[in-house]
Parts: sequence; C-alpha cells; structure tokens
Amino acid sequence: MVKKTAFYLLLSVVLAYCAGPIIWQILTSVKPDQELARIPPLVTSHPTAAHYIAVFSGYPFMRIILNSAIVALSTTILSLAAGSACAFGLAKLRVRYKSLVLAFVLSVSMFPPIATVSPLYLIIRFLGLRDTLYALIITYTTFSLPLCIWIITNFFRSVPDEIYRAARIDGCGPWRIYYLIMLPLSLPALFTAAILVFIFSWNEFLFALTFTATASSRTIPVAIALFPGLHEIPWGDIAAASVTVTVPVILLALAFQRRIVEGLTSGAVRG
Repeated sequence: MVKKTAFYLLLSVVLAYCAGPIIWQILTSVKPDQELARIPPLVTSHPTAAHYIAVFSGYPFMRIILNSAIVALSTTILSLAAGSACAFGLAKLRVRYKSLVLAFVLSVSMFPPIATVSPLYLIIRFLGLRDTLYALIITYTTFSLPLCIWIITNFFRSVPDEIYRAARIDGCGPWRIYYLIMLPLSLPALFTAAILVFIFSWNEFLFALTFTATASSRTIPVAIALFPGLHEIPWGDIAAASVTVTVPVILLALAFQRRIVEGLTSGAVRG
C-alpha cells in the first residue's frame, strides 16, 4: 500500500512538472489583459477568446502555420525516403564497415546547431536559398536523417534474415524486397521516425531564425518570438499562439503513442 501510494505520488509530481507549462499557457491565453500580470486569480472568472482572435487577425498566422506544415511534412517525407533506404542497406545488405558508416552518420547529430549555423548560412546564401522554405527543408532533413536512420536500422535488424533470404531465392531483387516486404513490416519504426522528425521540424528555432527574414517563409517558433512590440509584450497573444500550435502536435503524439513505443523498443529484445 505504501509503495503504491509513493508510486502515484511520484507519478503526480512528474505529470504536474510536464503538464504545468501547458496548463499555464492555456490559462494565460483566456485571461483578460487586466488579469495577465496578477495572481490571484490563477483561473480567471471572465475567460475571453480575444487573444485567439488577435493572433489570427493581427498577424499573418495562417500563412506561418502553412509554412511550418510544408517544411515539417517535406522534411518528414524526405527523411523517411532516404533514411529507410539507407537503413535497409546497413541492416540487410553486404556493406563493408557498416558500424563505421552508422557511427559517421550519427556523428552529424552530435554537432551543436550553434556551431554549424554560420557555415550553413554562408552556403544557403551562396546557393540563393536565403529566406526560402527550401533552405529549411534541406537543413532539417540533414539533421533529422541520423535519428531516422538509427531508428529504422534497429527495426530492420530485428526482422529475421530468413525473410530476406527467402525473397532472394524467389527472385526478388534488393529494391523489391525493400519496398514490398521491409517497408510494410517496418510501419512502427516509420511512424516513430516520422513523428519525431515532424516534431523536430515543427519546433526548430535557430535555423529558422537565421535563414528566414519575412513572413513569406517564417515558421511558427520564429513568428511567436517576434510577437513582442516596442513597448509591451503581448503575453496573452503569445500564449494563445503557443496553445494553437502545440495542441495538434500533442494530439498527434497521443494518437500514435503505441506506434512510437513499438518503434523505439524494436530490436531491444531478440529471440
């Protein structure tokens, strides 16, 4: 009984710690302006939707959401296409120095973004991609590929080699085995990689701030960061915008949480 009580107490503390910022943003987003800087009340007795209306009427927020959606979806598709093909080669084909290749791929993600933003900016400007969505899609794909390859490679390795050998005996080439057999079997890993890459691309701030300059290519994190005016900070509008773009991602993660767990734990136990 004591252990169960302690477990639920610890679980409540962790839940409050994780959900606290989201709950605070929701409460702030419905508070009138005159109550934003006052506590109490923690929960307003006069909720308002004015901040949500202001976000969509005072800013080009729908355009910004569309930019983020295009960048995140394009990055996810490119990462899955390239990452799954690379993972198949590393897991099932006879490739020399597989461990060394995988270690080199993973090393790309070990560089802190602040250390690579300057040379990447020079490359983007030289290519004429400054202030375009292409700059973000290429950069995000580069940095999300290592995670994608690692997740899918581990899953492919958990698939029995007998399946691959049987398909080869039946006359299937590597590419047909890849897209007819391995990809359907690897749906949990693909879902996991897709959601993680999508969330990374949706939330990334540093590269988006550096490579974009106008609302035509600006993404959500940068747009919210630029909400503050010259003499005041619109906390209500910032909270409303944060809730608007966070809730869909939370619902997406909840809807596919089982797939995420399956993909992350694949290959952990092998018979």
